[in-house]
Amino acid sequence: MTIIAGHRGGRNEWPENSLYGFEQLVRLGVEAVEFDVHLTKAGELVVIHDPTLSRTTDGEGIVADLAPGQRNQVHLRNSDGQTIPSLEEVLDIFQDTGMELQVELKADHEGKPYADLERRASELLRARGLAERAVLTSFLPEVLATCRKLAPDIRTLSSYDRNSAERMGGVLEGLRRQLEVSDIIAVEKSVLAPHWQEISELVPLDRLGAWVPNTEEDIRFWYEKGIRQITTDTPTLAKSLQ
Repeated sequence: MTIIAGHRGGRNEWPENSLYGFEQLVRLGVEAVEFDVHLTKAGELVVIHDPTLSRTTDGEGIVADLAPGQRNQVHLRNSDGQTIPSLEEVLDIFQDTGMELQVELKADHEGKPYADLERRASELLRARGLAERAVLTSFLPEVLATCRKLAPDIRTLSSYDRNSAERMGGVLEGLRRQLEVSDIIAVEKSVLAPHWQEISELVPLDRLGAWVPNTEEDIRFWYEKGIRQITTDTPTLAKSLQ
């Protein structure tokens, strides 16, 4: 069965990467959640997508520059006052759910991987007894390789889009490289659809996902392909079609 992963918790339905959105996703009963983690210079693991604050919060500046506790003073847009969650707060919500946790390890504002983020995230997941349900994800093969070295007990997932393909010498060339360090490959739908035949021959369907189908037509199309997962911004719609 194709599973549903709520992308950033389901950002078209609730404020992205918010505790409220994650709580709603649990109530919805989908199989997985995808969310993003940055590491501040103060050593806090915070859940937010962008390396800067301006798009999704009322703050300005670089996420990594947040002082200790400052995340609690920065409010998420359209969220009735919610603030940037810590990774521990997010794990509290999913601790007893049985949901798969797809934890994307983000890069900093210069596009560089955070030093030690792989270790910090994997150790926290392991300490919370969540290693078996967790998946560490990244666009960068070097980050996934580090995850496999430091946390061989936690699965890895490659997020893959047009920029990935251009950076790695072509769609199939890049996928071959990512397959070496990934248990799962999630391909952006505009890349996956036109290259379906070649990609489905290269990547086993039980290791392949599509992101981000958000309309009924798109979601039905990918369900019919029999792939492992659909990562969507509209999990309520996806659930109704499952």
